[in-house]
Amino acid sequence: MFEVPVNNDIYLRQLQVQDAPMVYKQLDLSRKSLRKFLPWVDYNTSEEHSIRFIQMMQRKAEEQEAVALGIWYQHQLCGVMDLHGWDHQLQKAEIGYWVGEVFQGKGIATAACKALITYAFKKLKLNKIEIRFVLQNERSGQIPIRLGFAKEGILRHNAKLHGQYVDMVVMGVLRQDWKY
Repeated sequence: MFEVPVNNDIYLRQLQVQDAPMVYKQLDLSRKSLRKFLPWVDYNTSEEHSIRFIQMMQRKAEEQEAVALGIWYQHQLCGVMDLHGWDHQLQKAEIGYWVGEVFQGKGIATAACKALITYAFKKLKLNKIEIRFVLQNERSGQIPIRLGFAKEGILRHNAKLHGQYVDMVVMGVLRQDWKY
């Protein structure tokens, strides 16, 4: 099982099917705020959807294509982070994350990203990590800035959010530039 310690209060652990009720509960409690920038929120309407997501990500983990991790804060699931889009030839991957509304503003996502990126560079031997976010999601965009990512560009009309095309910002960091 994939586990990454973050600090005394936070750790990341690969999601298991038995985590689905907690994942769904945290998502449902934060649905209104999360759906502003995450198009998949509207399609996750039951614990069964969370189960299917976890099962899919477990299969991808076996193939070393992706891994979904629960973000645990003081032993309570507070969000989800994933490493996806692994490109073994280029040794790069993308990180996605969300944190439940009551846990936001505590630095949890930044600390979790920092730990996962360090793990990805040291243990998985990746060379590059990307974070992509909706252009208007300034709060989420602060995380890669704090972590020293470089803005690589804007992908125009790269996602659909509530029936509208939206632009995505791409930020990246190379192992050689990682300071942590």
